[in-house]
Amino acid sequence: MSSNQPNLLPLLEELSGQLEGTLQLDTLTKTLYATDASVYREMPLAVAFPKTESDIQKLILFASKNGTSLIPRTAGTSLAGQCVGNGIVVDVAKHFTKILEFNKEERWVKVQPGVVRDELNRFLKPHGLFFSPITSTANRAMIGGMVGNNSCGTTSIVYGNTRDKVIRLKTLLSDGNTVFFDELSKSDFEAKCQLDSLEGKLYQQIWSELSQEEAREEIHAQFPKKSITRRNTGYAVDELLTAEVFEGDQKFNFGKLLTGSEGTLAFSTEITISLDPLPDPIEIVVAAHFETIHQSMVAAQTAMKHPATAVELMDKIILDCTKESIEYSKNRYFVEGDPEAILMVEFRGQTLEEAMAKGKALVDDLIKTGLGYAYPIIEPAMVSAAWSLRSAGLGLLANIPGDPKAVACIEDTAVDIEDLANYIDEVDEMMAGFNQKPVHYAHAGAGEIHLRPILDLKKSKDVAEFYDISKASAELVKKYQGSLSGEHGDGRVRAAFIPLMVGDKNYQLFRRIKATWDPQNIFNPGKIVDAPAMNTSLRYAPDVKTREYDTLLDFSHVGGVLRQAEKCNGSGDCRKLPESGGTMCPSYMATRNERDTTRGRANTLREFLTMSDKENAFNHPEIKEALDLCLSCKGCTSECPSNVDMASLKAEFLYQYQKANGIPLRSRAFAYINELNELGSRTGGLANFMLGNKLTGGLMKSILGVAPKRNLPEISKVSLRKWYKKNYEALPVAAKQIKSVYFFVDEFTNHNDTEIGIKAISLLKKLGYDVKVVDHEESGRSALSKGLLPKAKKHAEANVKVFEKLIDGNTPLIGLEPSAILSFRDEYPRIVKKELTEAAKKLKFHVKLIDEFLAQEIAAGNIKAEAFTTNTQKIKLHGHCHQKSLSSVTWTHKLLSLPVNYSVETIPSGCCGMAGSFGYEAEHYEVSQQVGELVLFPAVRKAEAETLIAAPGTSCRHQIADGTGRKAKHPVEILWEALIPQERL
Repeated sequence: MSSNQPNLLPLLEELSGQLEGTLQLDTLTKTLYATDASVYREMPLAVAFPKTESDIQKLILFASKNGTSLIPRTAGTSLAGQCVGNGIVVDVAKHFTKILEFNKEERWVKVQPGVVRDELNRFLKPHGLFFSPITSTANRAMIGGMVGNNSCGTTSIVYGNTRDKVIRLKTLLSDGNTVFFDELSKSDFEAKCQLDSLEGKLYQQIWSELSQEEAREEIHAQFPKKSITRRNTGYAVDELLTAEVFEGDQKFNFGKLLTGSEGTLAFSTEITISLDPLPDPIEIVVAAHFETIHQSMVAAQTAMKHPATAVELMDKIILDCTKESIEYSKNRYFVEGDPEAILMVEFRGQTLEEAMAKGKALVDDLIKTGLGYAYPIIEPAMVSAAWSLRSAGLGLLANIPGDPKAVACIEDTAVDIEDLANYIDEVDEMMAGFNQKPVHYAHAGAGEIHLRPILDLKKSKDVAEFYDISKASAELVKKYQGSLSGEHGDGRVRAAFIPLMVGDKNYQLFRRIKATWDPQNIFNPGKIVDAPAMNTSLRYAPDVKTREYDTLLDFSHVGGVLRQAEKCNGSGDCRKLPESGGTMCPSYMATRNERDTTRGRANTLREFLTMSDKENAFNHPEIKEALDLCLSCKGCTSECPSNVDMASLKAEFLYQYQKANGIPLRSRAFAYINELNELGSRTGGLANFMLGNKLTGGLMKSILGVAPKRNLPEISKVSLRKWYKKNYEALPVAAKQIKSVYFFVDEFTNHNDTEIGIKAISLLKKLGYDVKVVDHEESGRSALSKGLLPKAKKHAEANVKVFEKLIDGNTPLIGLEPSAILSFRDEYPRIVKKELTEAAKKLKFHVKLIDEFLAQEIAAGNIKAEAFTTNTQKIKLHGHCHQKSLSSVTWTHKLLSLPVNYSVETIPSGCCGMAGSFGYEAEHYEVSQQVGELVLFPAVRKAEAETLIAAPGTSCRHQIADGTGRKAKHPVEILWEALIPQERL
C-alpha cells in the first residue's frame, strides 16, 4: 500500500460512503487499473470514479491526511507509465464527460477532462471549428489526458500542440482549494503574489525563481532548442519565460506549466481551449517510397518546405505488420514493392485540383533531388484507409510473434528537423551496437520519429538493456539539444534521465516547484521528479517462465493462451465510442466501464493466468466477471490492431472454468438448442404453443434465466432438410446451369428460419446453381459460445470429414447464417484434432457466406440485373458482427444493389446487442438493449415505413424485432422477392 499507515481499508470504506461517485476496492477493479499502455504494472490501493468536484476535493484531503497518493486517469493510453501507481487511481472518464460552454464567435470551448477528443470535434463540426491536436488515439483520447501530456499529433506542424490551445484551467490544488489559471497581465500577476494562500505561494515562488537572470540563462542553455516545437521534457518553465513579467511580451498563464505536467502538480476539473477553423475539405496524401531510412529523413526536410499539413513515416517493420492484420492488410493497396520506409505527406485544398497541385509539386521536387522510387498519390476517397495504417502502428507492433516486442522507451525523442537525418543515422548506429534494428515511424515533419527497440522484458538481460538503450538515447538527444519527450511525456520511463537532459540546476528547480505545489507529494508521485528506476515495476517478473496451459482450442500460433492475452499492449482501441464506427467493443460502448473493454478482459486474463497459484488458474470469479459482458462479437479479431481474439479466449475460459464449477443449465440448453429444436419439431405446434404461452413460456424463461420481455424463436413446421428432400427436384430449373454448390444447413436455418432457407435454395437454383445438401452436423456455434468445446469439436471434426473431399474452388460450400458458416474459417482449424488441421485450413478458403458468393457471381457476370425488378426500393442494411470481422458487409451491399433501382444504405452500427444467446439472458437484457440503442435501433426507427430493413444474422433480426417492432429480412429474401415474377416460375 502507498501509505504511512498499516491498513487503510476501514478508512477507504468510510470514504467510499462519503462520495457521490464510487470507490472500488475489489481485486478485479484494481487489476484493471494496474497497467496502462506502457510496460509498467503497479497494483493501486483503490480506484475512484468521482462524480463531482466535491468528490475530488474529498479524495485530495483523504490523500493528504492519510499519506497516500492520487493518480489521475482518463483513457489510460499512456506509453510512459503516467497512469500507473500504488495510490488511488482517479478515473474521470466515467462522469466528467460534459461539454460545459461553447463560444463560436470567440472560438473556444469549456469541457470536463473526460470529454473524448473526436467526440468534441463531432460537436464542433457543424460550427466550422475543431480542436486541432490529433493523436493516433483521438477516438478515445480525452482532453484531460491530452492536457496532462501536452499531446501533439500528426498535424502539429501546422496547428501546434495542446499547450498552445489551453486558455484557462479550473484546478484543485493540493490543499483542496479551487483556483483558476488563465492569462494574467503584469499587474494581475503582482496581485496574485500578494495572496496569503497556497495559490499566492505558487506565484511568489515562480517569481522568485525565474526573476533571477542566472536561472533564466541556465534554462536557455540546457533546455531543448526553441525551434523544436515538441518540447515536453520536465516542467515547461521555458514557456513561462515568454511572459512579460520575465523576458517576453505574452501574458502569464500557469496553464502552460500544468499542460504537460502529467497530473503531478494539481487536479484540473474544467479545461477551456481555443479552437481552429476546420481545415480545407479536400485531402490527398503523397505516399513517397524509399529504399533507406536516411533517404526518407532527408525527404522529410524537403516535404517541410512545401505547404504540407502532415508528414508521417512508416518503416518496413510497421508495413510488414500490416500484412498480417485482417483489418489493415486490405488498406495496403498503395504500397509498391518492398520499401524500407514510406513518407506520407498530406496536402489539403478547397478543391481536388488545388490539393493535387501541391502534392505533385512535392513529387516533382523529390524526383528532382533523387529521393524515393515511387510516389503514389492517394485521393480523398481512400485517404482515411491509408491513414489507418499509420494510426494503427502502436497496436500493430504488438503482433510481432513471440515474447520480444517493440518497446516504448526511446520512441518520443524530438530534434530540429534540420538535424533529423543525421540524428537518425546516429540512432541506428547506436542501436546496431546493441544488435538492434529499431522500428521507425510517426512524426517526421516535426522532427520526432517513434523509435523502438525489440526487447523481451521477460528476460533480465533485456531489462538491463532496456535501461542501457534508454540512457544511450538520452545522451544522443542531449548532443543534438533535442527533447527526450516530444509528446508521450516523461512518466516512469524517462523521468530518471531528466537531470541529464536539463542539467542538475534545472532539475532541482523542478523539484522545488513540485514541493511548493504539492508539499505532501500526493499528486502522481514518481513522475517527472524523484522517479524510481525506469526498469522496475514492469509487467513481467524477469526470468520467470511463461506458464503454459493445455487448452482445447489451439493457440499455438501465438505461443499459447496466455500469450494471446499478452498481445494486448493497452493502446485502448477498444474504448472508442459508437460514433467512431466499427464493432469493438459493444459492451464498453454501452457501459463505459474499463472492465468491459477488450483491454480490461485481456489484462484480467493475463494477471490471473500469470499470478494464480491454483492448479486450474482459470478458476477465478474475477475472470468470469470481467468476461461476463463480452458478446463474442469478434470485433477485436479484426479491429484491435493487436488482434486480441477475445471471443476465443472467452470460449476457452468458459470451458476451463466449467471444469471446476460445472455447466449451468441455461448454458446446456443453449448449447443443445439444435437437439431441443429437433425434439420440438416432432410435436407439431405444441412446442410453439408451450414457448409462446404466457404461463408455460414464462415458466420456461424463469427456469432458464431468459429475459421475460424476450420472444423465443418459433420452431418451423417443417425443417429445411425435410423440405429439401421432398421439394428440391421439383423446383424450376434455369435455362443455363452455371455450377454446383453445397449448401450448409445450419441449425438456425434448419429449424427456425426455414422459410429463408427455402427462398435461398430456390433463388440459387433459379439463377443457375445446382444446390446440393448432404448429411452433416450442426456448426457447433452455440456450443462454442457457451464453452462446451468438446461438443463443438465433435461437430467441427465431423463437418471437416464430410466436406474435405466435396468442396473446392469450383464447388464451394455456402451458408446463410454468418455465425455458423464462418466457424469454418475461424474456429474449425483451431479446434479439430491435429490430423484434420490441414484439411480444415484448406476448407476455409472454399467456404462462403451466401452474400459473398452471390456478390462474387454478380461481379463475374453470372448473375445479371435483368432478372430482377426495376421498381424503386430503399434498403437499410445492418451487418452481422462475425461477417464484419471475418468477411465484409460490402458483399451484402453489392448484392442488394443489383436491382437497378434499389438503393442501399449500410447502417454504421456495431453489434446489434443480441449476440446469439447473450441478449436472451435475463441479467444481460439491459446491456443488450443499450447496445442496440447506440446506433442500430435509432436508425431503424427513423427509416420510412416503405424502407426495407436487411440483416443477414438471425439474432440480429430478432433483436431488431424486439427492440423496434420492425421486421428485418435476410438479404436473400429481399433478392428472391425482387425476382421478376415470371423468373420465379
